[in-house]
Amino acid sequence: MSCLMVERCGEILFENPDQNVKCVCMLGDVRLRGQTGVPAERRGSYPFIDFHLLNNTAHSGEIGTKKKVKRLLSFQRYFHASRLLRGIIPQAPLHLLDEDYLGQARHMLSKVGTWDFDIFLFDRLTNGNSLVTLLCHLFNTHGLIHHFKLDMVTLHRFLVMVQEDYHNQNPYHNAVHAADVTQAMHCYLKEPKLASFLTPLDIMLGLLAAAAHDVDHPGVNQPFLIKTNHHLANLYQNMSVLENHHWRSTIGMLRESRLLAHLPKEMTQNIEQQLGSLILATDISRQNEFLTRLKAHLHNKDLRLEDVHDRHFMLQIALKCADICNPCRIWEMSKQWSERVCEEFYRQGYLEQKFELEISPLCNQQKDSIPSIQIGFMTYIVEPLFQEWARFTGNSALSENMLSHLAHNKAQWKSLLSKQHRNSSNSGSGGGSGDPEHTGQGTENQEQTVTEGGTP
Repeated sequence: MSCLMVERCGEILFENPDQNVKCVCMLGDVRLRGQTGVPAERRGSYPFIDFHLLNNTAHSGEIGTKKKVKRLLSFQRYFHASRLLRGIIPQAPLHLLDEDYLGQARHMLSKVGTWDFDIFLFDRLTNGNSLVTLLCHLFNTHGLIHHFKLDMVTLHRFLVMVQEDYHNQNPYHNAVHAADVTQAMHCYLKEPKLASFLTPLDIMLGLLAAAAHDVDHPGVNQPFLIKTNHHLANLYQNMSVLENHHWRSTIGMLRESRLLAHLPKEMTQNIEQQLGSLILATDISRQNEFLTRLKAHLHNKDLRLEDVHDRHFMLQIALKCADICNPCRIWEMSKQWSERVCEEFYRQGYLEQKFELEISPLCNQQKDSIPSIQIGFMTYIVEPLFQEWARFTGNSALSENMLSHLAHNKAQWKSLLSKQHRNSSNSGSGGGSGDPEHTGQGTENQEQTVTEGGTP
């Protein structure tokens, strides 16, 4: 396994207080074993994949990588965020955002529980800080800060760690996706069939897992890591590689920030384990496992949400729904997410082609069109899960709204696929992504991707 070297620097203080920064990096092994015995990965332990190394099989041994993570976390910014989240308008702006933008962001937060919440607009209004701003707001509105006696400055520091460990260069698996999943999770936690049974701990676990479920995602899927012999694939023995990394990285950030250090040791151990159970449930290769269990519970009518285990299972289902809810959003937002995830697929396919690796299913831009990918994803993954979620909620207004969007969006993609086929026929080019036969191929590839642990 490659040895990863990352620097760790102390605090740097500049003469100008507005320039105060903390340069936080790492030194040492990629894993950290804490007192609880749960292995945790250090922040930044996932290096940007150096694809130049893929062709270089002659060299082995230690490969050093350096990653400097700079963070503007002065006291003034903490203070500004704290006052803003308590609804106090600062007397003087700290040049974080224009006041008009802050006002619009606050207005959007007042409607954060609505399904048509535009996370792309919110991210722009918060200057790319949608995840931090959203989580701070939700922790406050759910009363979690008061209930768990959380320090606002420490909470903000932890959330910035999480947000910055997402890679903005990923078209899909970035902090905006995490914010979108968190907003969806908030909506699901408000479902009447679930909300009345939830404890503050359940709510905090659900929001934290949603925020960190894809942290430090490299923009490629598990099969890619396996066939390139990535160190994480070896570390986790090719089993839920990304999900294990997301979980262990989250534990590392929780411990480094000391967000929960004031809580009893047994409680923090329980939180870490339950976070792992939630994040690991997002492994798409386990979709049938969870769907079969959910169907059985609903058929037998034996879900007892007073029981902590049944409640945790439904939190797992809620997170799985939130993770793949893009096809259930309004068309304008759903289409953006579809284009983003396919762009990430195509980038992986380009790398695989460049380095003479077998192109993964759904990653060949010449054969796998966006409409065919999305139709297969909706048919085999999204529809079965959300139909069962609707059964659980008793066909709530939100569930009916999501299923309505899902049906509309699927029809839109089918229309676009037919248009591609007509254009392909008119141009005289046989086959390709416009071929109606390729719709079947797309769905077959979708099933293969799920089996192999890919993520649409």
